[in-house]
Amino acid sequence: MKNGSDRKADDGSAIEMGRLLLQDWEAAQPDNFFTADTNLQRTLEFHWGQEKYQQLARQLYDFGRVATAADAAVRMDNLDHNLPRLERFDGQGQRIEEVIFHPSHHEAGRHIYGSGMLSVCGQPGNNLLSLALFYLSSQNGEAGHNCPVACTAGLIKVLQQIGTPELQGRYLPRLLDADYDSHFTGAQFLTEVQGGSDVGANATTATRLDTQAGTWLLNGEKWFCSNVAADLALVTARVPGQGDGTRGLGLFLVPRRLEDGQLNNVFIRRLKDKLGTRSMATGELEFRDALAYQMGPTEDGFRHVMTYVINTSRIYNAVGVSGNARRAYLTAMTYAQHRRAFGQEIIRFPLVQDQLANMRADSTAMLAGTLHIIKLLDDIELGQSTPQAEGFLRMAINLNKYRSAVLAHEVIVRAIELLGGNGAIESFSVLPRLLRDNVVFENWEGTHNVLLAQVQRDVRRYRVHEPFLAAVRGLLAAVRLEELRQQGLAALEQIQAEIGEVLAMDELTAAIYFRPLMDRLTDLYYAACMAVEGEWELLYKENRTKQRLATLFFNRRVAGRQPKDIAYYDDQVARLCQ
Repeated sequence: MKNGSDRKADDGSAIEMGRLLLQDWEAAQPDNFFTADTNLQRTLEFHWGQEKYQQLARQLYDFGRVATAADAAVRMDNLDHNLPRLERFDGQGQRIEEVIFHPSHHEAGRHIYGSGMLSVCGQPGNNLLSLALFYLSSQNGEAGHNCPVACTAGLIKVLQQIGTPELQGRYLPRLLDADYDSHFTGAQFLTEVQGGSDVGANATTATRLDTQAGTWLLNGEKWFCSNVAADLALVTARVPGQGDGTRGLGLFLVPRRLEDGQLNNVFIRRLKDKLGTRSMATGELEFRDALAYQMGPTEDGFRHVMTYVINTSRIYNAVGVSGNARRAYLTAMTYAQHRRAFGQEIIRFPLVQDQLANMRADSTAMLAGTLHIIKLLDDIELGQSTPQAEGFLRMAINLNKYRSAVLAHEVIVRAIELLGGNGAIESFSVLPRLLRDNVVFENWEGTHNVLLAQVQRDVRRYRVHEPFLAAVRGLLAAVRLEELRQQGLAALEQIQAEIGEVLAMDELTAAIYFRPLMDRLTDLYYAACMAVEGEWELLYKENRTKQRLATLFFNRRVAGRQPKDIAYYDDQVARLCQ
């Protein structure tokens, strides 16, 4: 089939020619997100090695095709008249607390859960496989299911690590089930109206019911409950006599239905009307003597929340926004290849090439840094890690969640700009939905300010920056591209000195200077991860693309260089758009 630019419209009209070009653009969209993403393929092979990659690639290939096909259902599910609605009572006036979804929601869910992205979590060391599948799914945005998938993954980890054998046997098989029509989903209900991110202000109370059975009754409200109709939810509640703040919180598992099939005493007050992730039901809940199971010692409740729930969600969040950014770049690149203006395809214009090259660099950077973290998590689960790696992760997970969301936002906005007015039209492309979903991702599991405040506290109390800096130094030392290695190490030393200056300030004043400093540090980490992958790609694939992307990203994000300060900049960005 010829491109629209190579054929004449039947009536010779310029208008018809414009429509033919847009049809060519739509036809150029991939039919398989995995085969279209050489960067993902090579990054996974870099981490797994050739043999394991070949063993797992088929599952990724199969879901890459399915995830692409799911786009139509996701679009339908996000239409205003198809969004979820709350039915609190049935026709006879009996309480059902039911969230009603459009059939397209269930169609998308069968695609997503059928990938097995949660089933593989039944064995340790499969985080990278699970999240690679999640990354492919996230190229459709949140898709109504990806937030519940992340919440369910956290619940699986809690049950695996601190659940009783009875609860593990009762619930894990249903949570790991790949059959959408029979599986259980999880949720985490932490936020309350008076506290927001200040979980220590929670007022929901727990009253012991049966010590031997580990059962309690919960009373109180939760303000922001994503996947509000989940089968199982992890809930924080205040334990009598355990103290104020976060130390007074226990962690509990609350089933939606009791063992006899009756509804638990959990009442949905209303659904939230959100900016993004609209086809995933978020609501407000009230507990009135709701039955709950104790998860681990109550005095360790908040620690377990952070270790197994929040950290898991923050990693899934980073993978989700990386998928958003990848889809936005792909949409903009193919559009630029087909859209004509002033007598030529717009991809030939240097300004467009500059935008696309930097979007590609940002997307590649955040994925490289995120997958490096996930590989370390797999190593820890398999007993192949070190205390230094665990110290690195405490800082890396929070910085990566924050920075990846910011970069993804910028990539999506640039993509919308490249499409011009078309970029703002919901029915024209996925971009408006990606932007709305990404804004919600930016605020889930800790706003930017909350994450940065936590990092600064951890730096002051636990000196987590020391293993983080050591890890980045180790990555840079392995880079054979001499100029990037030397400049990267010099930048690292400067950042380390500035961290010392910030630590000499009081914590509140330091916060103003801490954010841009952490931006540079995280970007340097991303550049180092890309550069190491680039060394491998040059050696085994004879390809310099990732080295070029790492250099471009470092020059712009870390060194802060302007195009005029970079030799042959126009040639560099043009090469990255081929």
